[in-house]
Amino acid sequence: MSKILQLCSAAFHNLPVGIGLCYLAAMKAKSVVMIDPEIMSGTPCFAGTRVPVRALLDYIEGGESLDDFLEQFPTVARKQAIAFLEQASERLLAAV
Repeated sequence: MSKILQLCSAAFHNLPVGIGLCYLAAMKAKSVVMIDPEIMSGTPCFAGTRVPVRALLDYIEGGESLDDFLEQFPTVARKQAIAFLEQASERLLAAV
């Protein structure tokens, strides 16, 4: 576990239960992608689903549309998919 992850984990576990649960709920609501070892063996998935984000990239790479992807994976919200693509774009452009 990275140092930052350890610090965040320690900080979270030291919060009073009510505040900790509210914090966790807020983080999950804001998250587009979740990585949880208990879900799809830690494969990055759209939050609240078992749909790997890689599936969206594969669809786009294969020439399919966002609508095609959303039709096949109805548990992913359009807002989530667009937010993921925007975040990926920002990170890619920042690395250039």
